[in-house]
Amino acid sequence: MSGTLPTTAGQPLLRRADLGGLSLPNRVVMAPLTRGRAANAALVPTELHAAYYGQRATAGLIITEGTWVSERAVGFVHVPGIYREDQIAGWRRVTDVVHALGGRIVLQLWHTGAASHPDHLGGELPGGPSAVNPRTRSFTADGFKETVTPREMTTADIAATVADFRTAAENARRAGFDGVEIGALGAFLIAQFLNPRLNRRTDAYGGDRTGRRRLLLDIVDAVAEPWRGRCVGVRLAPYWTEGEHFRADEETLADHDALVTELNDRPVAYLHLRGRDRTAADEAPDLAALARYRRRFDGPLIANNGFDRESGNAVLDAGIADAVSFGTHFIANPDLVTRFALRQEPAVGDPASYYTGGAEGYVDYPVSGMGVPLLERR
Repeated sequence: MSGTLPTTAGQPLLRRADLGGLSLPNRVVMAPLTRGRAANAALVPTELHAAYYGQRATAGLIITEGTWVSERAVGFVHVPGIYREDQIAGWRRVTDVVHALGGRIVLQLWHTGAASHPDHLGGELPGGPSAVNPRTRSFTADGFKETVTPREMTTADIAATVADFRTAAENARRAGFDGVEIGALGAFLIAQFLNPRLNRRTDAYGGDRTGRRRLLLDIVDAVAEPWRGRCVGVRLAPYWTEGEHFRADEETLADHDALVTELNDRPVAYLHLRGRDRTAADEAPDLAALARYRRRFDGPLIANNGFDRESGNAVLDAGIADAVSFGTHFIANPDLVTRFALRQEPAVGDPASYYTGGAEGYVDYPVSGMGVPLLERR
């Protein structure tokens, strides 16, 4: 192997970027990945989390696994929270390690809403926008279980939830994070409120697209307060398809068009956009689907759509995104940025260990063997 350092030549992924006030050495973002390693009663991040994220500190930006904003938010086994002092201390160990290794890390804030299960909530029903079963599954201590019909959240419940997000954002700042990301995708709470099939309310939080998006906008405003407008991201998935209630059509896409446009008037540092589902592993990402929202959002956009090195460089070359997030690739490739620089094929992870707990399949993946910094030639 030559002693030449990898450079950005021909690879936009390796170029520097500014994202919400953060200076990124490259445009390779680690996407949120639920890994189920907080296997303790208090849902506290452990030394394993510090090792795991520290191994991936060469990413331009790390976005953590979705993290519970409150006890009522819980909906998946062994996922950490950010609502207790011991959880804050656990995350501080993580951020200290990542920063010591030169990395940048933001915390994704998560609430499952009606996609939770009574097993997570002491036997109580989860809350949702309306008493409509989202018909998805929740991963409990006894394995996956079908969701139930939730109770409709009262306006007091909604106000308390917005306050929980604000407190979680403040706790993330105390824990040393560089920012926060609001998880508003999938089959989870905020996406449930955005969904006309699940949100059948007739009050200020439903009725039309303006009402349906109010919860997210209230949360954005609340979360931005402790960060004073610095590095608050929003993750959306306009094309999310799951079961009978979650499907993209002209109504839901138009709802997201209006929502993304309105985010321009809020203190949002970046938009993290999940693209259209692909029907085959070798199908190219749908760049037009991403471009629809690039045209509507004025700030930096992170694209996520099962990209590899070539397609990631292509979406940046096309000007559709400012950075690209990678999920599965980061599981088995803690040194993914170096592998991209060397044009190496990424290793393949073991799905059997994705949620099993412990070090195996979490912090034991090898690196490529070239632990050198990536330099941009100017």
